[in-house]
Amino acid sequence: MKNRKYNVSVTLVALILLAFMGCKKDYLDFDLTDGSIRESDVWASDLHSRGFLNGAYGGIPLRYDLGDGSLMASGTDEAVNSNPSGNINIFNNGTWTAQNTIDDQYSNFYSYIRRTNLFLENSSTSAITPRTDIPKLRGEAFFLRALYHFELLERYGGIVLATHSYDLSQNLNQPKSSFDEVVVQIVKDCDSAAIVLPESLSDLSNADKGRATKTAALALESRTLLYAASPLNNKDGDVTKWQAAANAAKAVIDLNKNNLLTLAQLPNLWNYSALAYNSEVIFASQTNNTNTIEINNAPISYDGALGRTDPTQELVNAFDMKTTGKPITDATSGYDPQNPYADRDPRLDLFIIRNGANFKSAAVETFMGGKDNNPGNVNSTRTGYYMRKFLSESAYWGVGNAVKVRRAWVLFRYSEILLNYAEALNEAQGPVTDVYTYINQVRARATMPPLPVGLTKEQMRGRIQNERRVELCFEDQRFFDIRRWKLGEQFLNKPVSGIQITKTGTALIYQTVQADTRIFTDKMYLYPFPQTELYKEPKLEQNPGW
Repeated sequence: MKNRKYNVSVTLVALILLAFMGCKKDYLDFDLTDGSIRESDVWASDLHSRGFLNGAYGGIPLRYDLGDGSLMASGTDEAVNSNPSGNINIFNNGTWTAQNTIDDQYSNFYSYIRRTNLFLENSSTSAITPRTDIPKLRGEAFFLRALYHFELLERYGGIVLATHSYDLSQNLNQPKSSFDEVVVQIVKDCDSAAIVLPESLSDLSNADKGRATKTAALALESRTLLYAASPLNNKDGDVTKWQAAANAAKAVIDLNKNNLLTLAQLPNLWNYSALAYNSEVIFASQTNNTNTIEINNAPISYDGALGRTDPTQELVNAFDMKTTGKPITDATSGYDPQNPYADRDPRLDLFIIRNGANFKSAAVETFMGGKDNNPGNVNSTRTGYYMRKFLSESAYWGVGNAVKVRRAWVLFRYSEILLNYAEALNEAQGPVTDVYTYINQVRARATMPPLPVGLTKEQMRGRIQNERRVELCFEDQRFFDIRRWKLGEQFLNKPVSGIQITKTGTALIYQTVQADTRIFTDKMYLYPFPQTELYKEPKLEQNPGW
């Protein structure tokens, strides 16, 4: 074995101190430093070998902040970023190029894939003790390798598969594999992980919460096969791909290891200070103590918050009427445009802050001239709304001691699996009983009426797509859902709207107004490979149109 040196992001001194001090931190809470260690020293130590795998979790993206306080939602029809010059607008304004990229994770994910490969290549002969731990730890590495490949796949389509570590003596200029070939490898790695991992978070000790599990591996397989079956990647409409996606989602359901939180609990799904590793979470990133999400997204009158993610009127309109369960566009729904928030799906007020809502025990004012709609403040809402999802009212960032909340980015949760199953089964078999059963479970949690019986396959498709839009808003799902459905021209190539509220005395007048423009062309279904990577890997070849 070559006596290489590894640059490590986790200081081994910190690992040793944590081990001997009996620290209460979780397994990812290591101090970060620069440094190097010889390869032989890593695998000759139980502690260092485990630490090497722990470091492989560090590539899991924390999506609460894409670098300037923005969320991916503002690169879709879900939201407008309050900062017109924010980087997220590269997705929207036609300036996105291979030289002007955003969410550029290409080299980052490959660096973590290499770490998982090194662990898989060396762990069997390492000093890990007890030896019975090795299969489970290798299962974690298989899961992480699959996850990082998927993160690349959903962005770029076909990519270079990396199933072994490379060194400088090898040819790194490799052609990319097809989309389907990458899917096969991801599924293979997920299956390898699922065989040896504990079934779910509930089967892990408190110290190990957040590590990969069988349900996490199967959830990743479910999402991967759903993408593979979708129109963007299934150009021939192969129904067997939809059935495979349905089977994968059903495998998670049949484990019976997760369930939906109640509606009252739902706001705390992402708040690990209040509801740590709850039963709806399948897999989440490492936790950290932060109030950044509140500072970036709360209404502007609350201690100088930045109000970055402003939900669109299009998203607000997607929430059905509660009593009838009908879309507001249905003339029989009961919707009143002059009392637009009355009798709406309860998730509207859980996920979006509107005029008159309470936040941190104070009424929000987004009417013209209200304290949360001030044209003189560059951070003021551009749509008449602010995002509520993820925000904790116990967080504090004003004068005095800051109060931070322990939270994670939830990559997979049970409601997505139910919706994956309903969607895939509807495409494979039409609106059979199970399609109604599982989409209605998500609606029932929100105290919404079940969908009407007798829907056609096309009608059910529309209802499922809208249910995903509502239930999973702001969670990075919409960005890729629109693309895999091949609906970018329909949703992302037109202006998005907000609400202008004029207050006269106690009367409020509501008027829909344009909030921002959007540009979408066919090439934008996939990310461009960064030009810097193409210079290094000419065989990679740029995605079409870029």
